[in-house]
Amino acid sequence: MKSSILGAAPLAALTLAAGVAAAPAAVPPAVALPALAPATITVASFPDLDRAVKTALPLWEKLYPQVKVKLVSLQIDDHHNSMTTALAAGARLPDVMAIDFRYVGSFAESKGMEDLLQPPYGAGQYRAQFVPFTFVQATSSRGTLGAMPADLGPGTLFYRKDLMDKAGIKETDLTQSWESYIAAGKKLKAATGTYLLAGASDLADIYIRANLKDGEGIYFGDKGQVLVDSPRFVKAFELAKAARVAGIDARTVAWTGEWAEGFKRDKVASQMMGSWLSGHLAKWLAPDSKGQWRAANLPAGALASYGGSFYGIPKKAANKTQAWEFIKFMTVNKDIQLHSLKEIGAFPALKAAYADPMMDEPQPYFGGQKTRLLARDTAAKIPVIRVDKFDAVARDIVNMELESVLAQNKDIKTALADAKALITHRARR
Repeated sequence: MKSSILGAAPLAALTLAAGVAAAPAAVPPAVALPALAPATITVASFPDLDRAVKTALPLWEKLYPQVKVKLVSLQIDDHHNSMTTALAAGARLPDVMAIDFRYVGSFAESKGMEDLLQPPYGAGQYRAQFVPFTFVQATSSRGTLGAMPADLGPGTLFYRKDLMDKAGIKETDLTQSWESYIAAGKKLKAATGTYLLAGASDLADIYIRANLKDGEGIYFGDKGQVLVDSPRFVKAFELAKAARVAGIDARTVAWTGEWAEGFKRDKVASQMMGSWLSGHLAKWLAPDSKGQWRAANLPAGALASYGGSFYGIPKKAANKTQAWEFIKFMTVNKDIQLHSLKEIGAFPALKAAYADPMMDEPQPYFGGQKTRLLARDTAAKIPVIRVDKFDAVARDIVNMELESVLAQNKDIKTALADAKALITHRARR
């Protein structure tokens, strides 16, 4: 999933105890289960994706009681830094490695990951079963597949309908255009004192990944050229600055305690992220606001992929056969995909899940709105976005320069020129 991070302390070496959550119903497999040798496999993950594993383990244990699962979880950046170090050293590697969308380009390019297209895996046979852009995201420049897609994040605007109603703001005021969204924020602040945005950078973050064409990258072109001084980034920075000047953002940083408190205390009235945020809102960020939130398309009909999760196998993993079966269990199994949707809001990457009646279920937290249909329709339109092994580096540099614009009033074009120069240096040296 997203970049989905809980504000809790890092978890370590977790194993599922009985009764954590109701397991999905066991469905007779279409083919005979493989005879797996007894083993204990280590799955390295991060919140909230780790909860998808934990809640699915009771069914796994029914199917494969001889294969135990040890779940190790760290906060998202710590997890990926740890896995990068482990791959470089060739030691202390898990059997199954969870990878967030923001890092999948780097890990796919790593020669320390198994190519899942090759025997004995043969992941290519499953390609048509997944939303098309997901396989591309985990494919390296060499044509290898570094990981299997588990979930994805159709870009969604979540907003507090009750607060909008108090200010006389309609959903169309939020979605008609990016400018109308900012104008609605001014009206909301004047009428209620509530901020429309947690952070002005959220506007830039979603805009730079919106409305890309098939084959385009977020930060890099097809020949490796750095794109961050393009009109797309200029507009993204301009929108963020306009929101800051208008005073409609709470100036908090995503995934911090202060950020979470903004939702709990009714100080922030909207958030643009992947559809997986629905699970965070309902179960962590604002559980007491049931019935007051709604979901909508992004402003100006923008389409964006915001997040997604993958599972890969390091070449030096100790239990590759068991690891591959576990990955298929989490990704190709429709019932497990739907269970993750129900438990944590992780939107399935597996297309077979989209025809399930669960997609049509009204969501009480969202006032009975059928939010899953909205995410499904968005997912079908998202283009195939190229990833690059230096995406994470570029993202950090762009965010640093955006902060200079917002906090120090740095000229936007100067900031983006500086970002381009630093990315070029860091990524190509």
